[in-house]
Amino acid sequence: MVRSSNAARTGAWLVLLALVVVSVNLRPTITTVAGVMNQVNGAFGLDPSLLPLLGTLPVLAFGVSGPIAPWLARKVGAAPAIGLALMVLAGALVLRVVLPALLLPGTFLAGTAIMTASVLVPQIVKANHGTGWWTGLCTMGFGLGAALGAGLVQPLEQAFGGSLAWALAVWALPAVAGAILILGTRRTTAAGAGVPDLATAARSWAAGGGAPASDATGKVTPLRKQRTAWAVTAFFGLQAMLYFAITSWLAVYLMSKGLSPADAAALLAWFSLAGLPASLLAPVLASRPRVLRVLAPGLGISVAVALIGVLLAPAALQFPMVGVLGVVQSAGFGLGMALVVIRSAGPQSAGKLSAMSQGFGFALASLGPLAAGLLHTWTGRWEATFLALAAEALVLAGAGFFAIRGPVASIESVEPSAETHTKPELVR
Repeated sequence: MVRSSNAARTGAWLVLLALVVVSVNLRPTITTVAGVMNQVNGAFGLDPSLLPLLGTLPVLAFGVSGPIAPWLARKVGAAPAIGLALMVLAGALVLRVVLPALLLPGTFLAGTAIMTASVLVPQIVKANHGTGWWTGLCTMGFGLGAALGAGLVQPLEQAFGGSLAWALAVWALPAVAGAILILGTRRTTAAGAGVPDLATAARSWAAGGGAPASDATGKVTPLRKQRTAWAVTAFFGLQAMLYFAITSWLAVYLMSKGLSPADAAALLAWFSLAGLPASLLAPVLASRPRVLRVLAPGLGISVAVALIGVLLAPAALQFPMVGVLGVVQSAGFGLGMALVVIRSAGPQSAGKLSAMSQGFGFALASLGPLAAGLLHTWTGRWEATFLALAAEALVLAGAGFFAIRGPVASIESVEPSAETHTKPELVR
């Protein structure tokens, strides 16, 4: 009995380690390019007019490839699906170097692979009874990967003798490592059985979150007809739209304030690093309904205030202001991932809600970098861009308000009972 318990506990930690390593691989593809956007046309022979498209392509791929992950997971299992996605990601990163003419298609393929892996992370967390700490560590992995991508791209370029292409392609190596790790956990993640529940929060999320959406006969309503699912999707999409707009253009904006390219890239890395603790703690705090009542809508308001701060601050004060923006933005991403787990009834529901929220959400988010760039081009200034992003952050606050109310999202059938109609909502 003790040996079985120890084995289960070890298996749980191995799954968590694999998920964190996977998460670290799901942002460098974006932030490496964002930090050296002004060098890409020379390194790859890309028409400068296509640079906004390069920043938008990964997010556009996120939006159109959402259904791939649930389908692939049904065919081969969640862990093998993530492993396959990471191998495709590694291949796409190398392909762009071997054939520079395929920079844009390779970037789209990389985005598809990232989306496939990203969608399945919450499903594995839910299947293994992961608490807020699990979700927090995974979202922190996203932030750590983003920071490493932005901060190491120029040192790597120098290490490769000035080759930007190989500085971008070297990220294929950690992708392969992540694939190996997650494939090693496939037996544990296949069933989610025998893995210890590390705290009671995960159970209480579903128990206190209202009954699964169903009609009087117990037949479950499709997610597309469930208000909670759309509220979670809106929250995830709006915070992602803000994130990708900021990461795509923050370095360019900072250079317009008089900072050098190296300093601007360093602040982009700082934007991600500063948010690491917030991305870890937001899902943990979200497991407490009283905190969640304030956290969900409050984050949107905080992001709006931080954006105005970055806009108004002089170059000398950008370090603290960018840090504050990184904290609240990363907390929003952590909460967005946590809501998928908190506001779903079980692993299959979490997987479907993850696909829906990230699929539709990233389709919306793909407009962020493009719209931000066009606003700047049309006006020749940054005020309109930042004010529009701040207004969007206020809409995010509204989405957060509705995401934490009502029944949990579910595709898993339930038997009608008195309990179905008497369970309290998560937040009233």
